[in-house]
Amino acid sequence: MPEQSELSAEDRKLVTLARATRARTGAAEGAAVRDLDGRTYAAATVDLPSLQVSAVGVCVSMAVASGAKGLEAVVVLGEAEEASASDLAIVREFAGEDVPVLVGDARGNLR
Repeated sequence: MPEQSELSAEDRKLVTLARATRARTGAAEGAAVRDLDGRTYAAATVDLPSLQVSAVGVCVSMAVASGAKGLEAVVVLGEAEEASASDLAIVREFAGEDVPVLVGDARGNLR
């Protein structure tokens, strides 16, 4: 996994967005994605009695609803050591196998 200093400026922006979103909401996870046009989407986990969506799921939903045709990169920050199988499936189905999914802790330190 690359260290923060090895990331491109665009990927560091995703880490910052995911971290800020998670901190602002107090959610279990924060995520950010960049679409093929360079637009970014950041979101937190939604955990309501009638609706549960991962942070990555919310980001991909926002990208799809905005007309994005794919993704360039994904960052997810939380307590998990790796991206969940369902998050990877969401990313792969929408954007393909080659999209990097970077995982880190709540402070933005990538694993």
